[in-house]
Amino acid sequence: MRSASVTVPSPQGWPVLRLGFRPFYLGAAAYGMLAIPLWIAVLLGKVSVNLTVSPVLWHAHEMLFGFAVAVIVGFLLTAGKAWTGLDTPRGRVLAALFGLWLAARLAAVFAPYAVYALLDLLLLPLVAVIFIAVLLRAGGGRNLPLGAILLLLTLANAAFHGAVIGLIDIEPVRALHAGLALIVMIECVIAGRVIPAFTQSALPGLRLKVPPWLERATLGTTAIALALWALAPANIFSAAALGAAALLHVLRMLRWKPLRTRSRPILWVLHLAYAWLPIGIVLLALSQLTVVGASSGIHALAVGATGGLIIGMITRTARGHTGRPLQASTLEVAAYVLVACAAVSRVLLPLLAPQQLVVWLVAAAAAWGMAFALYLLVFSSWLVTARLDGKDG
Repeated sequence: MRSASVTVPSPQGWPVLRLGFRPFYLGAAAYGMLAIPLWIAVLLGKVSVNLTVSPVLWHAHEMLFGFAVAVIVGFLLTAGKAWTGLDTPRGRVLAALFGLWLAARLAAVFAPYAVYALLDLLLLPLVAVIFIAVLLRAGGGRNLPLGAILLLLTLANAAFHGAVIGLIDIEPVRALHAGLALIVMIECVIAGRVIPAFTQSALPGLRLKVPPWLERATLGTTAIALALWALAPANIFSAAALGAAALLHVLRMLRWKPLRTRSRPILWVLHLAYAWLPIGIVLLALSQLTVVGASSGIHALAVGATGGLIIGMITRTARGHTGRPLQASTLEVAAYVLVACAAVSRVLLPLLAPQQLVVWLVAAAAAWGMAFALYLLVFSSWLVTARLDGKDG
């Protein structure tokens, strides 16, 4: 009796459009490499750019809804397939989604504000609907809160554009604070899953367990604290909530045994980035008490935590999904160190020597730009070619 043979279909279409991480990681890295040095040049009066919004608002908005959102979209469209076994956008649909993202970035400079706002508002709700639909088809209710956060990010983005053109009577920066808070919440959820899982898989015999009450308390307290910070005037209650959230993050992080990862850069970069979360939240708490400016906490979360987690995740997940070993190269380790240096230069050094702020800003921008240039140097060819193992994706 002949045994049945199973034919595995060959990968179809351009490799760069086979899975969400490929175009969006490329786009995010290129944008991160260019936008921050450009912003510092504009800030220092070295370059003039015809932006459709003030340079400060452009910088803050684009780092959240341009750079960070591109990575989030690429990650979720990739993870959605891994979590459910169902297809997520590829080919022409994926190209259209990426095209929307790219068109919005260009429209900020080359188009009227209304065109920029319209293009910028299209991507997130489309991705949210696609992502939620895939989860519902697979019965993946555990990940539905991530889809809900994408919808809330859409509202925050709409509030920003509405405030800029005067449709909503709020300061545009409030909507950006809400956007940062929501991105931090995505990081808290994803980090709680991947950091201990990656650590255990790489270190045989290590067993990490965070009590469920600590997980719930950390996420719940952080959500409340960040909502108070983003939406309410500065007050002592917000400061107390932020302080409690920071303490819970430290307790959570210690359960992950970060010192055990010292010899594994592809792991310690994630632990190091996560450590910026309690640092940033503490700085936000101090800003509520007017001890430091809000910028310190915002950039600790945006550069240290978000930037660090992004460079760690887009190297590891790109390696895994292109069929390469989960071992960071020398250039990738250099990129990790450069992002960490950018965070120190942007957050800690200005607190210690504020009279040298311009020096620290230039150093941070240079380190950040070089980090993502190194990413592109290593990964660009991998992201546009087929997997080494011949699998689809």
